[in-house]
Amino acid sequence: MEDWKTYSGRTVADALAAALAELGTTEENIVYEVVDEGNTGFLGINKKPAVIKAKLKETDPCTVAEKFLGEVLAAMGLTAQIEAKLDDQNESIEIQIKGDDMGILIGKRGQTLDSLQYLVSLAVSREAKQYFKVKLDTENYRARRKETLENLAKNIGTRVKKTHKLVALEPMNPYERRIIHSTLQNDTYVETHSEGEEPYRKVIITPKKGVYYENKRNNRFNGGKHFGGNGFNRGGNGKKPISSREFHKKYGADTKDYSTDYKKDYAEYLESKAAAKAAALNKEAGVASDGAEN
Repeated sequence: MEDWKTYSGRTVADALAAALAELGTTEENIVYEVVDEGNTGFLGINKKPAVIKAKLKETDPCTVAEKFLGEVLAAMGLTAQIEAKLDDQNESIEIQIKGDDMGILIGKRGQTLDSLQYLVSLAVSREAKQYFKVKLDTENYRARRKETLENLAKNIGTRVKKTHKLVALEPMNPYERRIIHSTLQNDTYVETHSEGEEPYRKVIITPKKGVYYENKRNNRFNGGKHFGGNGFNRGGNGKKPISSREFHKKYGADTKDYSTDYKKDYAEYLESKAAAKAAALNKEAGVASDGAEN
């Protein structure tokens, strides 16, 4: 809050007017003290100006926010409980509104809530002569919307990985765009950027250049050229997997309808089973040999 300042004028009223003009407010919002009432002198001799010191009253931003919102809600015909509190650094105000029919305050995709939040921020900053960031919420909408956007980002990111085609999301406000960017910022295969002018600015999710997502389901059709494969029906290590005929000959199973990965796992299972059986037979043979020697 501002310190005391000194103002002067021909009279105390003139000094007060000068103070109000500089502080940009009205008399009920300041405190002042008369330092010298001044003297008009005689025929201009020994004339002295009036002097006061003044400063703005200490303003509670939470009280301002609650009063402003209360008046807005009353004009809308709504009754609600408003709770405002400063954060630990006194730089932002968190406001919760509780009541019935709060859906009207949220609006489509939170647009009404965002507009109210902006207006409260203006009202508080004007009265307090200091900028305060306002966070306005009701019915836990902000957290629910954040979760929805995070899930959207992940799902669209997966689609872009598989199709290798960019996707443009619907226009969002800066806060919601940051959620999308933050959710995908560490993704190996996709990246994000924003395009357009407010309020139609939107996030674009694109595949990263030079990095390809291995879509095993599609490799058999596209030869793996676009998704990290090494040719038709080949694994990521470049080795050609065992064919169905070779598998049937070696393991005695008809696997024509098995996937490559399943055949590989099944082969490993059969081999481990055969190794365990061989180890058991060797153990039995060793025991029998020891018995014969005794």
